Amino acid sequence: MKKSLIFGFVWLMTQDASALDLKGLGDLVNKVGDSASASSSSGAVSTLTQQETSDGLKLALNQGVSKAVSMLGATDGFMGNSEVKIPLPDSLKKVEKGMRMVGMGKQADDLILKMNRAAEQAVPEAKALLVNSVKQMSLADAKAILTGPQDAATQYFKKTTSTDMAAKFLPIVEKATANVQLADTYNKYAEMGTKFGVIKKEDANINQYVTQKALDGVYLMIAKEEAAIRQDPVGQASNLLKKVFGAAK
Repeated sequence: MKKSLIFGFVWLMTQDASALDLKGLGDLVNKVGDSASASSSSGAVSTLTQQETSDGLKLALNQGVSKAVSMLGATDGFMGNSEVKIPLPDSLKKVEKGMRMVGMGKQADDLILKMNRAAEQAVPEAKALLVNSVKQMSLADAKAILTGPQDAATQYFKKTTSTDMAAKFLPIVEKATANVQLADTYNKYAEMGTKFGVIKKEDANINQYVTQKALDGVYLMIAKEEAAIRQDPVGQASNLLKKVFGAAK
């Protein structure tokens, strides 16, 4: 019988699970590939190919994508997370400060809440695009992620989904902001800011601003999930790996 790559993989897990990372898996694929040879004492074992290894990576990434989107797409996914909460643009900070000084803090808080709610409504649209990006991943892409830098998967998603995701997010953000008259409210304060020359051109359109911040939040959460997989791949994706790689029989 042929010796499967799974023996090497299982041996690594049993000998030093903490040393097993995505790069290590990539190195293992390169060294062993689909090589052949012997039989196990308990009988035949499943042959683990580079394609199966790629599929294992895809399953792990899909798990990370689903978790990131689920967290952000829920109520307070943005508003309740200080890492991705959308603030007023820097160019409106002076206006915000002035509003709070004259007792208009509630209006400023309401504006911030509405921006974050709009992002939370848009984010669920990201899942299909991200999952499709994983499906389209080639063996070369998988190898580059496995052997690449710590944020290789996140950079892959940015490259393959950012344009389409922005196009998906924008109309949802526009609808959400229209429903709560966010654009009208924002424009009133933006108009105040222009009088003091503190509004930047890129911040003038509230829908574009919220859309970009929503994208930033999605990729930040994906990066955190990628980091978790790289730090503890066995703990993060052991069930997925078992399904893909099988077990010695």
